[in-house]
Amino acid sequence: QVQLQESGGGLVQAGGSLRLSCAVSFDTFSRYSFGWFRQGPGKEREFVAFISFSGANTYLAEPVKGRFTISRDNAKNTVSLQMNSLKPEDTAVYYCCRKVRDGFYYSQNVYDSWGQGTQVTVSS
Repeated sequence: QVQLQESGGGLVQAGGSLRLSCAVSFDTFSRYSFGWFRQGPGKEREFVAFISFSGANTYLAEPVKGRFTISRDNAKNTVSLQMNSLKPEDTAVYYCCRKVRDGFYYSQNVYDSWGQGTQVTVSS
């Protein structure tokens, strides 16, 4: 059974940093690409970041470019999201997920095995 568990969320002041981690519990971790999405209060879930199976390709949503970095450690089966210069509008539940279908990396439909999410709250 594939399980993804996010951690690292919390309450931070604007301008601060957080590092989210996603622990993945299946053996073929290195064969898959992963994504991070977020859902803010009263908003739809939106794409945040993508990393390919090798880590060679990464993509970030426009609102977080220059502030967030996605990375992975294939030896530890983890995907991380480093978030710097946080803004109140970054407040959301953040989810990691595994890409299992061909299609656009920013589409939720190509992912499965969503974690339960971790809450990030940025105060002004």
